[in-house]
Amino acid sequence: MYNGSEKRKHERLDVNFVISYRIQALPNGYDLSQTKNVSQGGMLFTTNKLFDKGICLAITIRFPFVPQKIEVLGIVIDSKEKVRDLIYETRIKFLDIDEKFFVDLGEFIKERLIND
Repeated sequence: MYNGSEKRKHERLDVNFVISYRIQALPNGYDLSQTKNVSQGGMLFTTNKLFDKGICLAITIRFPFVPQKIEVLGIVIDSKEKVRDLIYETRIKFLDIDEKFFVDLGEFIKERLIND
């Protein structure tokens, strides 16, 4: 367990949402995945490939508190192999998050953290 000072600006919520993602520079080739946790600043999700730090991903997310799909860009902060040649955990930082969605996401996370 990490006992150092907290570096994150936003609280994380362990929650599973279905997402689709692709490398932004490639117009096709979406893959499906699932989040492991999410915050107002970014998220952690599983991928089927290792991504280099700095790669920009186009991500489509469905959140239960928003009726439409949310499309965001995220930059890869870290990607680590979890199951050899099969499953990777990829952390991204949101780049272009809509202000209203940012606020709604923050309220959703706080409400879930209080009620869990």
